[in-house]
Amino acid sequence: MFFKNHKFDNISPDDLREKMEQGRDLLLLDVRTPAEHASQAIEGSYLIPVQELAHRVAELPRKKEIVVYCRVGNRSAFASAYLARLGFDAKNLEGGIAAWSMTDHASLARVS
Repeated sequence: MFFKNHKFDNISPDDLREKMEQGRDLLLLDVRTPAEHASQAIEGSYLIPVQELAHRVAELPRKKEIVVYCRVGNRSAFASAYLARLGFDAKNLEGGIAAWSMTDHASLARVS
């Protein structure tokens, strides 16, 4: 994928679940719309819609790993590349919440 040139890594749902189970200090960043977030989100995630990210980047911690997700991974790849260019440790959740929900990790997702 062309976003790979911007020095961020992808993370699989399995790898994310492992980090969460280990209690790793990370921020889950949802870059979908408020309506998407309200209907389903990974528990504990922080919402900043991708179109607001440039104006709200100061809300994000500089010294914490950030795992970015959206529905299938396109918006989050863009956001991860943007954050990586700004010096954040950003990772893109492969397949987004759609992939997350299709695994046995679905119990860690909030569905309204």
